[in-house]
Amino acid sequence: MKWKELRNKPWVRFISNKYVLLSLIFAGWMFFLDSNSWFVHHELNQEVNELKENKEYYQNQIAHDKAIIQQLQDSVQLEQFARQKYYMKRADEDIYIIEYDSIE
Repeated sequence: MKWKELRNKPWVRFISNKYVLLSLIFAGWMFFLDSNSWFVHHELNQEVNELKENKEYYQNQIAHDKAIIQQLQDSVQLEQFARQKYYMKRADEDIYIIEYDSIE
């Protein structure tokens, strides 16, 4: 197919229009090469979503810790927490930690 025959095709005429070419070049530049391109925006949106998830996780952790602190205001709960978590004991007590071997 020669250039003259190809030039008469309607889609080639449309694409070879200087305004269409300029628009395609501009769109390609903005989509791929510009500092504010779609790829940069996509990466930034992903980062924002991750930060929102982290924020939600840490807010839940703060609420959970506040609830534990509120429970530990009671001396009985505080003693129970210290015994279970840190293996603390009274002066006249002995603690024995029993570990079971898994049977396989």
